[in-house]
Parts: sequence; C-alpha cells; structure tokens
Amino acid sequence: MKQWRLDFRVWHWVHATVILGLLGTVFLRKTFLSWRSNSELLTQKLSEINIEVTADQAKTLATAIRAPMWEWHILLGYAFAVLLLWRLLLFFTQSGKSNYQNFKEKTFHKKMVTMSYIVFYAVLIFMAITGLTIHFYEALSLTKDTAHDIKEIHELVYNAVLIFVPLHIIGVIVAENRDEKGVISDMIHGGSKA
Repeated sequence: MKQWRLDFRVWHWVHATVILGLLGTVFLRKTFLSWRSNSELLTQKLSEINIEVTADQAKTLATAIRAPMWEWHILLGYAFAVLLLWRLLLFFTQSGKSNYQNFKEKTFHKKMVTMSYIVFYAVLIFMAITGLTIHFYEALSLTKDTAHDIKEIHELVYNAVLIFVPLHIIGVIVAENRDEKGVISDMIHGGSKA
C-alpha cells in the first residue's frame, strides 16, 4: 500500500505550483511591475519624446500594463481556494491525516513540524477568505475602505507564507539528507507504507 495516495500527491504538487504562482505575481507586482516605479519611468520616457503626462495618467498607464499579470493572481486565487477545499476533503483519507496521527508519540521536532503545518493551513485559509473578500467586496456590500483594510491585513499575513515556503523546501531537503531518505521521491511516486 502506498503511503501517499495519488490524489494527495497530485494535490500537493498542484498546490505547490499555485502557491509559487501566487508568490510570483506578488513579486512582479512589488518589483518589475510596480506602478510607482513604472509610472515614473513612463513619465520620464514620454517626456523624452515630448509627451507630457500627469502623475495620475502615468499611474493609470502603469497599472494597465500590470493588469493582465494581476488577472493571473486572481485566477490562481480561485484555484487556491478550490485546492484548500480539496485538502479538507483529503484530510479524511489515510494519506491526508497521517501527519497528524499519533501526536503524543512523536519527537519534539516532529511535533513542531506538525504544529507548523496546522498554523500554515490556518494562514492559507485566512489568505483564501480575505483574498476572495477583497475581490468580491462590492457583492458582499463592503465599502472600498473596508476592502482596503482587509487588503492591508492580507498583505501582512502574506509574509507568513513567504517565510513558510522556503523553510518547507529547506526542511524537506534537510530531512532527505538526514533521517528521512526518500521523502521527496515518496511524494512523487507514493512511497510505501511502513
């Protein structure tokens, strides 16, 4: 019998891809596609060819340039919410709940890893709910100011995801090279139940 069912493994890798995609769109939004930097660049470059634009016009152009990329963030956000629902269903499978069983018998390290996953899932659920709330604030009869406040919290909590992802990758690599040989390949081919 496989340790990790196929549906759990598929969920894991699709979920990882979606999270990396979401992080990538935020990275682009904050760096190369920042409306602040690009509006200044547009103002400067258009001025060089004798076209004068106001700061508001430059901001409109800069945000229009990044709009298609930000649509990807929204689409990935929908996929993210669906994947979290899928994960909740997977929790009722043996693969999905195996990390959370026999908690008392685990080493201190394994208890901390288990607790970090629980906190991480709570953060992810929060991110999905706040992201959907921001996107549908009008349909939810929320004011733009309320949506902005939620967005501020959403962006603050995003830092937890930004910290967890590299820690998870580093932790898996360390585990692979120490006491859990095959942990990476097991999540690809399923491994065998011990």
